[in-house]
Amino acid sequence: MKYVLVTGGVVSGLGKGVTASSIGLVLKACGLRVTSIKIDPYLNMDAGTMSPFEHGEVFVLDDGGEVDLDLGNYERFLDLMLTRENNITTGKIYQSVLEKERRGDYLGKTVQVVPHITDAIKNHIESVATIPVDGQEGPADVCVIELGGTVGDIESMPFIEALRQLSFSVGPDNFCLIHVSLVPVLGVVGEQKTKPTQHSVRELRALGLTPHLLACRSAQPILDNTKEKLSQFCHVPAGNILNVHDVPNIWHVPLLLRNQNAHLSILKQLNLLRIAAAPDLRDWTNLAATHDNLTNSVKIAMVGKYVGLTDSYLSVVKALLHACIACSLKPSIDWIAASDLEDESSKLTPEAHAAAWETLRKASCVLVPGGFGDRGVKGMILAAKYARENKVPYFGICLGMQISVIEFARSVLGWEKANSTEFDDATPNPVVIFMPEGSKTHMGSTMRLGSRKTLFQTADCITSRMYHKSAYVDERHRHRYEVNPESIGAFEEAGLKFVGKDETGNRMEILELPSHPFYVGVQFHPEFKSRPRRPSPVFLGFILAATGQLNLYLEKQQNGS
Repeated sequence: MKYVLVTGGVVSGLGKGVTASSIGLVLKACGLRVTSIKIDPYLNMDAGTMSPFEHGEVFVLDDGGEVDLDLGNYERFLDLMLTRENNITTGKIYQSVLEKERRGDYLGKTVQVVPHITDAIKNHIESVATIPVDGQEGPADVCVIELGGTVGDIESMPFIEALRQLSFSVGPDNFCLIHVSLVPVLGVVGEQKTKPTQHSVRELRALGLTPHLLACRSAQPILDNTKEKLSQFCHVPAGNILNVHDVPNIWHVPLLLRNQNAHLSILKQLNLLRIAAAPDLRDWTNLAATHDNLTNSVKIAMVGKYVGLTDSYLSVVKALLHACIACSLKPSIDWIAASDLEDESSKLTPEAHAAAWETLRKASCVLVPGGFGDRGVKGMILAAKYARENKVPYFGICLGMQISVIEFARSVLGWEKANSTEFDDATPNPVVIFMPEGSKTHMGSTMRLGSRKTLFQTADCITSRMYHKSAYVDERHRHRYEVNPESIGAFEEAGLKFVGKDETGNRMEILELPSHPFYVGVQFHPEFKSRPRRPSPVFLGFILAATGQLNLYLEKQQNGS
């Protein structure tokens, strides 16, 4: 197995995940099989219990793993199906070591960070790297490892030591280290500063790791004299100093690396030049160019709880982008804090309230994504009601589906106090209830997670037709609450149809309102399986409906054109 390690220095948030994904894509374009590992040095077992404001969205894998959003980037860029084991955390490592200690596996030895924790890290990396994630048999050729955080962080020290040992044990021909750093420009002087990168590399080398390549982040392309200075003081050949400057969209990053012959430097270090082909990135080049040349846009109102940090809905944003590009459109997302739509905000923050409603009314479609807790729920219900009554395309994901059920129960069925037991335990009309198999005492990994089968109840509905009239779909889930099956009869009599159910027939997965151009709610998260060239069918239907093209698309599909 060949390893490519991507570390970061100076500051966090430089784009290590995109850089690692792009490196993997370029190597894959050279004909190599690639897998990925993300190391997160935090003590959490996984990302499942972390606030979106803290860490961005929680990405969900087929096996139910709740992982860092960077694994979403890996899956989208490399078209892989990763496992929960591809995300390593300090919590996972320490738990495995402590469980062994309790069993007596260490035979009375004093259990220490070195060698026991570091050995556990190395063993985990080497084990996970061999898991096939591309649908083929046997291990990949190259494993790209991203070390989260910044070099010098106390919490990442055991991982750096383990990776140092790994680099030594596998040999120089099997290990390539790429360090992502920042080359800032001070406003007053206007000069590109190399000192932060110098210090970062010095710190890394002091810990026993020497970078083979530098990926320098900057606003503008770095100058030749800057590159020479970095080469001289960081002990890296000038040809191995890559400039990852700001680009119009992240799909340009693999092309940027290819144009600087990053693949040749990596392949040379890994002794793979003989078996690798020239990178074929024609499709990716077309994709990036298409994105740049989009002129017409569609206004999408995103009514959510965590709009203060757009990374909270990263996969939703990407899925919208994939669907829009398939329609030759540019997504224009208007973020609306759900609480700003509520009646209370008209008194407390009247300007924000008025602006939120104006934005909602100007949008071509309304999307309510997932979330937890009761903050902003009233605003989401008002958004769903506005979309239903005004025939504006509406798409509810997870909580967004449950919101549409609550709104319909109150407005159409006349159940004024209908609610979810998540928000009101004492509601007389619990139209959304806690799932029987859930846990109310433990939060981590106790939801209904991962890829589950949804069976279509009829082929004569929008979602079934968008999924090419498949009998079922496999989509990823992450929820504790579900639509109350005892209320289904009343909803369907009033016109709200549940066209997708789980294999038991008791769990509602997809709802539609046939009298509406596009009023769809799904309990699953279709955004997690959306890919640049394979947009999620339900997201595609949503955008087509917003631009008045859905019926034409479905007619063409039916006619086989």
